[in-house]
Amino acid sequence: MIPAALVGVFFSSELEQLFDRQILLVGIMLLLTGGLLIAADRQVSAHRTVTTVDSLIIGVAQAIAILPGISRSGATISCSVMLGIRRQDAAEFSFLMVVPLILGKIAKDLLDGALHLSQDQWGVLIAGFLAAFISGLIACQWMVTLVRNAKLKYFAYYCFAVGSAAILYRLSEWA
Repeated sequence: MIPAALVGVFFSSELEQLFDRQILLVGIMLLLTGGLLIAADRQVSAHRTVTTVDSLIIGVAQAIAILPGISRSGATISCSVMLGIRRQDAAEFSFLMVVPLILGKIAKDLLDGALHLSQDQWGVLIAGFLAAFISGLIACQWMVTLVRNAKLKYFAYYCFAVGSAAILYRLSEWA
């Protein structure tokens, strides 16, 4: 998570600009995500465990996935599988490594004053957090099972379709 945290802290204003009406960029990055998933899907299953060097490389993939249109889980799972890590371990590691980033972003927003909460909003925040946490656990379990049993290429096809649609939409605006 260190590479993504560094990118998030030092390039936050530049990154925010990439999220403002950048449909062409999103489309291109979705195509890139699809390509990563296809490459990972063709990888022969291996049974390596995550090493420190692997985690740093996967962290760089997570940092790149900050770009709009790159699937964070798709990038980290694909990178892990291409490093020879078992699919189930790759999926579990991918979902675990995002938790500190989410908590760090919340802390940064609180410290920067970007997140303003009145006293009566704390109940809503806690209820939303619990709902997101529970649904997130269910989604993570489902996704780990999906990655272990299914082909990554199916999500790649989705990325190709949505990415192509975004590019065509943006190009039609220019016409």
